[in-house]
Amino acid sequence: MNLSQEEQKQYNRHLILDKIGEEGQLKLKQAKVLVIGAGGLGCPVLQYLTAAGVGTIGIIDDDVVDQSNLQRQVLYTIDDIGKSKSETAANRLSRLNPFVQFHVYKEKLTNQNAVSLFEKYDVIVDGSDNFATRYLTNDAAVLTQKPLVYGAIFKFEGQVSVFNYQGSATYRCLYPTPPKPEESPNCSEIGVLGVLPGIIGSLQANEAIKIICGIGEVLANKLLMYDTLSMRQMILKFQKTDKAEVTELDKDYAFFCGIKIPIHEITLEELQRKLSTYNLLDVRELWEREQHHIGGQHIPLGELAQRYDEINTEKPVVVYCKSGMRSQRAIDFLEEVYENATFINLKNGL
Repeated sequence: MNLSQEEQKQYNRHLILDKIGEEGQLKLKQAKVLVIGAGGLGCPVLQYLTAAGVGTIGIIDDDVVDQSNLQRQVLYTIDDIGKSKSETAANRLSRLNPFVQFHVYKEKLTNQNAVSLFEKYDVIVDGSDNFATRYLTNDAAVLTQKPLVYGAIFKFEGQVSVFNYQGSATYRCLYPTPPKPEESPNCSEIGVLGVLPGIIGSLQANEAIKIICGIGEVLANKLLMYDTLSMRQMILKFQKTDKAEVTELDKDYAFFCGIKIPIHEITLEELQRKLSTYNLLDVRELWEREQHHIGGQHIPLGELAQRYDEINTEKPVVVYCKSGMRSQRAIDFLEEVYENATFINLKNGL
């Protein structure tokens, strides 16, 4: 395999760079990287791996572009709202580098497709935003013996590490058990600094390139922690443990992470047909409600413990949020304080 004249122009700054050169660029061209999530972390990862010339890039994400994404997911524009993230990302990135082949998976990563998907790639980059997917990604990477580049963000802070690299420690070695759902709010509840995923995602792309080219010191058995407010960073070392051994995928990662499967739920279509039958409760933040809502009372999840007695329970109450996650947490709480009321989750949210 050689580089064409156009590719030599495209990658000139790599070709004249020691430790990369033509040999390293050919390694990048031959590499296959799967990026999980095309959101805050996925966008910078995808942009820099595409620009670097990774030959084959897989993108798995079943989400669509929302206006609130644009504050940090700079791969998209306001014209992309409502469009598939994975498909939109691939189309835009192909104009950045026509020498890269993209494979788009407009679906969720599950224990049904993870192993077969991972087997097709050399490196896995995790840009997911929930613990169930992180544990699934880790376990599938271990079973398929693929290095996993990990990144996570929280408000103003981020983390980066590399798991399962040449026998190194895994995500379960660092985090044997997941936090409780109420202890791990997502950015739609607490916000996130817009530039933070750009920083952390770029660091993830850097680790992936180092792995592919065989250069530098990979963040294996190390966790880099970065604070944007103080500009401080530290690297913590951790060890591999036999207790984190993975022999098969878990049957239910949501259950493992303490996420309850809704017993009573209703689709938006069903709700709209029987709207008069129910009272509605919106547990999203005020800015989300101002953008769009379907009526009913509004009590943000964070205020529910102080204001639950305001809820009208004369009819069954349909609780809704963006994705169905916060509303289920609200129902878990409400069912403890109301003995005779009926609460129903809006399936998959708005």
